[in-house]
Parts: sequence; structure tokens; C-alpha cells
Amino acid sequence: MVKAGIITIGDELLIGQVIDTNSAWIAQELNKAGIPVVRRVAVGDAWDEIWTALDEESKHADIILITGGLGPTADDITKPLLCKYFNGNMIVDKGALENVEHIFKNILKRPMIERNIKQAEVPDTCTVVLNKRGTAPGMIFKKDGKIFISMPGVPHEMKGMMTDDVIALLQKEFTTSHIAHRTLLTAGVGESFLAELIKDFEEALPANIKLAYLPNYGMVRLRLSSIGIDKNTVDHEIDTQFAVLQTLVKDFLVTNEDEPLEKVVGKLLLSKNKTMCTAESCTGGYIAHLITAIPGSSKFYDGSIVSYSYKAKEDLLGVNRSTLETLGAVSDEVVIEMAKGALQNIQSDYTIAVSGIMGPDGGMPDKPVGTVWIAVGNTQKLTVEKFQFRFDRQRNIQLTAASALNLLRKFIIEN
Repeated sequence: MVKAGIITIGDELLIGQVIDTNSAWIAQELNKAGIPVVRRVAVGDAWDEIWTALDEESKHADIILITGGLGPTADDITKPLLCKYFNGNMIVDKGALENVEHIFKNILKRPMIERNIKQAEVPDTCTVVLNKRGTAPGMIFKKDGKIFISMPGVPHEMKGMMTDDVIALLQKEFTTSHIAHRTLLTAGVGESFLAELIKDFEEALPANIKLAYLPNYGMVRLRLSSIGIDKNTVDHEIDTQFAVLQTLVKDFLVTNEDEPLEKVVGKLLLSKNKTMCTAESCTGGYIAHLITAIPGSSKFYDGSIVSYSYKAKEDLLGVNRSTLETLGAVSDEVVIEMAKGALQNIQSDYTIAVSGIMGPDGGMPDKPVGTVWIAVGNTQKLTVEKFQFRFDRQRNIQLTAASALNLLRKFIIEN
């Protein structure tokens, strides 16, 4: 079975200045193409480190995909290193040069300098992959039955190269497998409880099917994975096991698709031809952000009122000053009034209202950091629930959003 390894290059990755999204995206695309990734490694802009990574990855994988270090500046050392690694001499590739000239003349509309022309230089031991979105060409090398593909580190350019050329080339070069995943999402149950609940199922799984637990923000995804040559056989086996798994966790099942909670809520609203809105205090619009990140969310989402201060809660949502002064902003009555105000002002079918103390400061003996009140409902009925989270500010915000969306999901289903 063919296997792939990924090397991402750049000091910025190692100091945390830039998050390595390239290797994650490449792994996803290779998975879809039936090529499992066995290793991913990030190295800095250091000759010895890159050289060692090439040696190491070629021991474990048949395909080594490399991103980064192909720019025109002095710290971009990938191309000269590959030239030496594969015993080549640097030449100007005609097609790559024409591509650079086209970009500067017709797109950037500015003159080229010598440094730009050097982008068209490649080792004579490689096959060039034209970069339709930038100036740095991709390069393909072969050595000892292994294939090495170097691509730009700029995500937009790398993705274009992968989509237009690399995936098709790999599928032509190698016999690939069929990789199948089935994922469901649960809520209201911990990872350890789930593991105990499905212990017998997990122990009885065929050797070719793996179960993974993916906990995140009060929810747990369960993923079954399998790989094989025959697509029909692989899909039939994994679908059979996935049906059993769904039955076992039915009391906690949110969705049997690999999708976020906000999308589940959106699909539920669309199925009922209803809309929602949000009234946010402690989350500062984060719930609205999650929802509006979904393409087409305007069909089920009307808007948000972010009311952080007492005055904003009064002026924008009609919360009574006496309620705020007597009970405080973090209380059941305040989120009820926030929810009613949002429904009245925005005219949605459903709403979410949240107020809490995210930290690290602001906690009180009776309302410690992480205290959150959430109200969900419609003009006929509201459900209110108190939560107590115990993490840092960002995670408390994320947990509040997830809890609020799940509370609304259950309310819509039950009412």
C-alpha cells in the first residue's frame, strides 16, 4: 500500500508565528485520493534539518510532499538544497520563466528584477509543475522508487498545484486504496462514559476498522476508519458497523455526519423554514460568527445584538435596570429578558441569549469565573440553564457557544 509523508519548511512554523495549515489540508486531500499519510514533520530554514527530513521521510513513505522555502529571498534554501540532494545543476526553465513574465506583465503590471527571474531557475533533475497562482514553480523528483514533490508554502498557490496537477499525477503513478471514514457527533456525555458504553462494540470491531474518539468543547466525535482496495467492500463493512454504533449512542447523538454543531442547527432550522437570532454578552458575537461562517446562513439567521454593558442591555434589548442592579447581568432573569428583547426587536422564530463571566477576572464567591446563564426559545416558551465552566477565557467562550447551540437544537426538536 502506497504511503505519503509531508514536510513543511519555515522557521515561522517552529516559533508559532504561522500555523501550519498546509500539512492538514494536504493530508485531507491525499486521504480523499486514497493515499494515507503516515508522517508529518515541520522543520526550520536550516540546511541540515531539511536534508535529514528528506532522508527520514523517504524511509517511511513512497511519496514525500514538501512545502515552503521556494521564495526569492536568501532564507529560501529549499531549491538549492534539492538541487544538491538530487545531484542536479540549476537551469532556467522556459515554461517557468514565461509564467513569471506573464504574472509581472499582465497581473502585477510592474517590471521584473533579477531576483524575480531567478524564480524560474530549477534543478535539471526535476520535472517542473507550473504555478498558475504564483511565480515559484513546483518540482518533481524521483529517487530509489520514491517520488518527491516540492511546492510553494503560500497556501493558495500550493492548493492550486495540488488540485490541478499533483493529485492526478500521484493517482496515475501509484495504485491507490479506498479510504473510508464515518463520523458522528455526540453531546451531553463524556469521553470515558462513551468508551464504557461502546466497549463491547469496540472490542468486536474487525481488524481493518479503527475507532477514534475526538472530544472537543463538551462534545465527542466518534470516527470509524477503514482502508482497502475494493471500494464497495470497504464501504459496506464500515457502513454496517456505523449503523450499529449510531444505535448504541442514540441517546446522545447530534448528527451522523462530520459537521459542526452550528451547521446541524442551521439544517434543522431550514427543514422547518424557521429563523433564529442571538443576544450575546459574554461571547461578544462569537456565536454569530460561527453561524455566519456557514455558506447560506442568511436563509436561517437574522442577526445578533451584542450587548456587553448594562446600558447596552437596557437600550438594545430592553432589560430592566432594576433586574440588572438586583440580580446582576449574570442571572437567569437577565438572559430571559435578553431573549425576549431579541425576539421582539429582530422578529426571529428562535433565539439564544447568553451572559456569563469568562475570566480571568470578574469572578465572585457566588458567581465564580466560568459561570454562564443561557436562555433559548421562542415567543411561546423559553428554556434557561446555568453552566459552570472551569477553563481559560477563550475556551470558556467556545464552550458557552457550543452549549448554547446544543440547547437550542434540543429545544427546536422538543418543541
